[in-house]
Formats: sequence, C-alpha cells, structure tokens
Amino acid sequence: MSATDSVLRLEDVWKAFDEHTVLQGIDLAVAPGEVVALIGASGSGKSTLLRTVNLLEPVDDGRIWLGEMDISDPAVDVDAVRARIGVVFQQYNLFPHLTVQDNITLALRHVHKYSKTRADAAATVLLERVGLAAKARDHPDRLSGGQQQRVAIARAVATEPDLLLLDEITSALDPELVGDVLDLVRALADDGMTIVMATHEMAFARDVADRVLFLDAGRILESGTPAEVFGAPREERTREFLTRFTA
Repeated sequence: MSATDSVLRLEDVWKAFDEHTVLQGIDLAVAPGEVVALIGASGSGKSTLLRTVNLLEPVDDGRIWLGEMDISDPAVDVDAVRARIGVVFQQYNLFPHLTVQDNITLALRHVHKYSKTRADAAATVLLERVGLAAKARDHPDRLSGGQQQRVAIARAVATEPDLLLLDEITSALDPELVGDVLDLVRALADDGMTIVMATHEMAFARDVADRVLFLDAGRILESGTPAEVFGAPREERTREFLTRFTA
C-alpha cells in the first residue's frame, strides 16, 4: 500500500530507550476507514508505536507517513501533524480548570481557528452524541471516569482528524464504565473513522477491528483479521498470549 492509498504508513521503524530496543523494524500500512487493533503483553511496544506516530517520541530509524507527508522528517511541522491526528490516552488528560465544553472547543478555536459560535455549536453536537449534553458547563472533576473518557474522545474527534489513536483507553476505568466508552468507539468505527488502538479488550478487538496485530518484544509477530488471529493464530507465542489472557 503506497502513501497515496494509506492514511498511515510505517516503514522499518526502530526505537530504543538507552540499551532497550522497544520497536524493531515495524512495517504497517493503515487504509482509510480501517480499524487496527494492537494487542500484546505490557512492554511489547504498543504504546511506544502510538507515541511515535503522534511525534511524542522520535524514531531512531525508519520512516512514518501520514498520507503523503513524511512526518518522521526532523524538519516537519509537529503542530501541523498533530492537528491531523486525534489521540486519547489511558488517562483522560482533560484540563481541570476548563468546563467540559471549553475542553472540547479549545483546539477548535486556537488551532483550527473556529469562531466561538462555530466551536460551541460543534461541541454541542458532540456532547449530545456522547450522551453528555447536560454536562457541558461542568468541570471534569464532576464527572465519572467513563464520562471523562467520553469527553476526551469527543475532544479528539472534534477536529475531524485523519487518524484517531487510542491507547488502552479503558484501562483506568471501573469495569462497569467500560461498555459506554467502547460503544462510542464502535460508533466511530461504524462511521468510517480511521483508528489505530492499543487495547487489552480482546472481545472488543475481535468485534470492532478490521485487522489485529500481535506485538511481541517490539515486533509485529502476527497480523490478520480478528477471525484469523483469535480463531487460528499461526504463531505459538500468539497462542500462548491469548490462552493466558482469556484463561
């Protein structure tokens, strides 16, 4: 898949922290509207892979393309790249001093230069979609963890990004709050959003992803449809992981 056919493309990407190599020759191409789930044990490189795509970590070798732009070029405009990518982390990272509505409109107004009226209108639509219209004037500390994460997702998609990165977005939630957040991601996927998500929710990955990548020690050890990876994994290491995870 060429840069013109893909939203995201990684070519032989390597990353190390001191003497520890975290990513080892990652090759990945993500098509428009595709949902790719990254699974693997803690320390397998899932979060680091996402952080390199959002330019939070520079790569040591290899190239990363966002559409036709080589975003691994050291001269790239980092702010311009991040304006095209929505990111949601394990922690909600909402600004505590801003209302829910202002959290969503901040980037719209200051990065994308929306008028206040236009930004507020967009926030209203998004908050209705995530079921939090009544919370627009509240501050984040008045919300449950699941509500905060839904606001974080709304903020990430408010700018209509080319790509949405989700990094274990349910790991900090109480189990009873996970479902609402995953339902929202499922709806975004159904709408055609291009998503790369690191997740430990195996059932969700099986249900929503178009493709599942199993990472092990910084390598993509196995890649395929959910039916292939979960139903008939080729690699013994994948089988061991899934057996332990679902035991």
